[in-house]
Amino acid sequence: MRIGIVAGELSGDLLGAGLIDALRAKHPDALIEGIGGPKMLAAGFQSHFPLETLSVMGLVEVLKHFFRIKKCRDSLRDHFLKHPPDVFIGIDAPDFNLGLEYALKAAGIPTVHYVSPSVWAWRKYRLRKIARACDLMLTVFPFEAEYYKKHNIPVRFVGHSLADEIPLEVDRQAARTRLDLPKDGILVALLPGSRENEVRQLGPPFLQTATWLLTQRPDLRFIVPLANSDLKKLFLEQLKELKPELPLTLLAGQSREAMAAADVVLMASGTASLEAMLLKRPVVVAYRMAKLTYWLAKLLVNVPYFSLPNLLAQQRLIPEFLQHEVIPEELGAAVLHWLDNPAQVEALQNFFGDLHKRLRLSANKEAADAVLSLCTKKV
Repeated sequence: MRIGIVAGELSGDLLGAGLIDALRAKHPDALIEGIGGPKMLAAGFQSHFPLETLSVMGLVEVLKHFFRIKKCRDSLRDHFLKHPPDVFIGIDAPDFNLGLEYALKAAGIPTVHYVSPSVWAWRKYRLRKIARACDLMLTVFPFEAEYYKKHNIPVRFVGHSLADEIPLEVDRQAARTRLDLPKDGILVALLPGSRENEVRQLGPPFLQTATWLLTQRPDLRFIVPLANSDLKKLFLEQLKELKPELPLTLLAGQSREAMAAADVVLMASGTASLEAMLLKRPVVVAYRMAKLTYWLAKLLVNVPYFSLPNLLAQQRLIPEFLQHEVIPEELGAAVLHWLDNPAQVEALQNFFGDLHKRLRLSANKEAADAVLSLCTKKV
């Protein structure tokens, strides 16, 4: 059996690795290839391009790398047309994957898109493209599946593998021990993002927020997990330029452990905010993007929230700050609110627990079963 998969970023790499393990449980000799990251490679995946090739976010940012990305997609399309897989799965990265899926489906190759684009928020017209490009949409959130059903697009809600992977209760002290951190004291985790443009946008205000917080609570300590050496170098440059005197510990990766060890998390919006929710940690979410990207998004996007916990709950559970709202004093006040209101934190954790259970469906197995059902129909 041949299976094609393209993941566009680290969160997709995580989903892809779990899916590959579940597929190999039924087809151990399957050839699985495309684009993936370290976790997929460790699962026996063959990647034709580095994951970083597609790890670009934002309208303006994508335009800068357009020709490199197009060349990559054309190469993959030609490869899969010459060596047709039994099924192709595009994991997230809709601007890249939907075009590839369309070409492969037109050639008779069954296609799956795993993780829905935000069509319920903006660019609703993509529903037509999705219907033409993929035979099945796999969603990780229940409200997305209901949306597709209303538009008569084949869909299956499979839950989220992170909800299966992360236990319902997480031991903060054990996480601190694993990271060799003091067991006592208040710890704030700063997660400025997993992409270069995110760290450029959020690194300075997060450091300024930490500086402001220390004026209010001198007992605070900070941990900053950074995804790779390039991001660590960039963050250290920002730290040197701002010259804050901070009790700060840098970590190589280990973002989940950092959040588990923390009392509060200040972070960039993204999949990591879902992890924070599943870890039951009170969180403050922020995001900044290029001015032109923000201006275009403001015209096109129509949703009341942008962070995953709020979107999943369909209400404002956690504070979120966008673009010009990313002000150190405002972020700091939101962090202090969680530290000063333990009863509200407990209520938040109970709500997070309910959401966690709704997403716990053995997602890897569910997704693999859905994918293989298309192969059966093909035969």
